[in-house]
Amino acid sequence: MSWELSASQVTDLARGAAVLGTGGGGDPYIGALLARRALAEHGPVTVVSLDELPDDALVLTVAMMGAPTVMVEKLPSLDEVVAPVHALAASLGRPVTHIACAEAGGVNSTIPVAAAAALGLPLLDADGMGRAFPELQMVLPTLYGVTASPLAFADEKGNTAVLSTVDNTWTERIARVACVEMGCSVMIAGFAMSGTTAREALVPASLSACVSIGRGIVEAREAKTDPVAAVVAALRGREVFAGKVVDVERGTTAGFARGNARVDGTDDTLTLSFQNEHLIARTGAGVLVTTPDLIIVLDAESAEPITTEGLRYGQRVRVIAAPSDERWHAPEALAMVGPGYFGYEMPAHRFDGTIETREAAA
Repeated sequence: MSWELSASQVTDLARGAAVLGTGGGGDPYIGALLARRALAEHGPVTVVSLDELPDDALVLTVAMMGAPTVMVEKLPSLDEVVAPVHALAASLGRPVTHIACAEAGGVNSTIPVAAAAALGLPLLDADGMGRAFPELQMVLPTLYGVTASPLAFADEKGNTAVLSTVDNTWTERIARVACVEMGCSVMIAGFAMSGTTAREALVPASLSACVSIGRGIVEAREAKTDPVAAVVAALRGREVFAGKVVDVERGTTAGFARGNARVDGTDDTLTLSFQNEHLIARTGAGVLVTTPDLIIVLDAESAEPITTEGLRYGQRVRVIAAPSDERWHAPEALAMVGPGYFGYEMPAHRFDGTIETREAAA
């Protein structure tokens, strides 16, 4: 069931990851460049399924932490990517056996490829979210009692540290402060898991899903069919709006890219609210969909995914809503990633228009 990920597949992987990234997760182009370089220097990466993972494996997630808008200008190096893995392995006192993605989104689905290639380790066909979220603790392993710390982080200057905290929310709070001081973008490694725990806590087959989605967009273009419809079908979602971007309000604060965008349609205006990732989509008629389900902005013709830092006036876009992993709709999960956590006084609205009633019980 294992397969080899080569440089020729990186573009499809990055495009599909940008779709699942719901506007966040970092610039897929930058991540693809880094992954291709690592694969060119070290050869293809073996991707293994969760079913193939030994019970006593030591799995680490590797990711970029920070504001995606900053990473566009502050490019990471391979040394920066592998430094936190080496630091954490030394802290744990045992060798790392597998690398995993913290999220299936943007750059954080390609940086682990670079890490696995440079370290000569297999990569899991899995991730911690099935999409992207803005904060470190917002992964399914948190719901299974997996601790983010010890967490290692490193910057482009050569600074490296290992952090130990009382819970995952404190890991996020302290690491975020360090991240801002280190330039609003760092590489991290954490969430050490055994193979047994990883099989239970991670989202399976997410890397192969990214490749499939990315390739499906290209195939639809080549066949001169609607690539946006291909994405909708692949995600079992629905198209909720189409129009032109007429305004983008965006700023980098406390290590996040926060803001709102307005899209004018034929009869209504859509407002998108984001914190790295799109969180709320609403029109004058009401809320269409909210976190934790996926809100995806695609170019209207090519279906190329548009990140929140890539939104520009005049773009013609189509907005897709798609279901998240069902575990994100448990009360304890909604308390961590639902609209209320981000300060929006509304219940979660699922991709199909139904309203979540369990968040208040969390």
